[in-house]
Amino acid sequence: MSRRFWSDQIARLEPYVPGEQPRGSGVLKLNTNESPYPPSPRVLEALSSISDDDLLRYPDPEALALREALADAHGLVPQQVFVGNGSDEVLAHVFFALFRRPGQLLFPDISYSFYPVWAQLYAIDFARVPLRDDFRIAVEDYDIAAASMIVPNPNAPTGRLLGLEEIRACLDAGPDRLLVVDEAYIDYGGESAIALLEDYDNLLVVQTLSKSRALAGLRVGLAFGPVDLIEALQRVKDSFNSYPVDVVAQRAALAAVQDPDWYDDCCLRVISNREALRASLTELGFEVVPSSANFLFLRHPDHEGRALFAALRERGIIVRRWDLPRIDQYLRISVGTEEHVERVVASLAEVVSARA
Repeated sequence: MSRRFWSDQIARLEPYVPGEQPRGSGVLKLNTNESPYPPSPRVLEALSSISDDDLLRYPDPEALALREALADAHGLVPQQVFVGNGSDEVLAHVFFALFRRPGQLLFPDISYSFYPVWAQLYAIDFARVPLRDDFRIAVEDYDIAAASMIVPNPNAPTGRLLGLEEIRACLDAGPDRLLVVDEAYIDYGGESAIALLEDYDNLLVVQTLSKSRALAGLRVGLAFGPVDLIEALQRVKDSFNSYPVDVVAQRAALAAVQDPDWYDDCCLRVISNREALRASLTELGFEVVPSSANFLFLRHPDHEGRALFAALRERGIIVRRWDLPRIDQYLRISVGTEEHVERVVASLAEVVSARA
């Protein structure tokens, strides 16, 4: 295959590898942290109300109704809310609009593996900051002289959480350093840094409706921040794709945001299932990292990670692992329903006892 028209930068780029999307029935998919529970019934009602006229017109390029609802939910104004085609697109705009400045970008060495891809794509000077031995992000390890930093909270794939007091300390330590907090999993046990926006102009918070709102198939991402930072994202959007969120996604997202009771109940069920899974796996001898997300990060001291991964796959359970330093023995298992938890525990109990 000829690559003679490729740029040197693209030839050197190592693209992000998304989680496997297995085909076929009977497979328990616990590798990409989707919600195990369906979206609000209001979402399906909203989708059923879409007409042929809705589809033949372009969607609202500003997604104003959705931004107004989000702003109202968080005590903000619409000018402090940005909406994009999934949080990956929102984050890509953040990298392009806000991180391509003099100075270095910092992020954890074990973190969302899309970060180094965007940094390379946009030729951003970056450095990875090692997590502590217990996989904790220590904000004091981040150089205040850096231009920017981004941290997932809770972190992925570890699930460890930074408290608001730690985020506030980070903001206070580097008032000239932009901090972006990626909150894809914040709804499963943390408190959003959106609460700090009224006090800081160097903070941007990114969220998604793919996880707790069960809308991964529709791709809706969000950013909350000072008006000038949101304006920067708008400028990139309007120079790239003026209509990133289609009418179907806007209508469904609005319905999801307007049903907080459904979302609260689903989050509580996932948290309960997570703790049940953690307790059961601990009894089986697994070392489980404390998690505030909808997944667990774990290893077994007597069993090789690759073998456990393969054994689960043989039993029709797909989880996630990486051939990377420090974490090659770990599995990340998304939290499913009560029945999913029972199946995972039974399968791992069988594997551990057989190999013992």
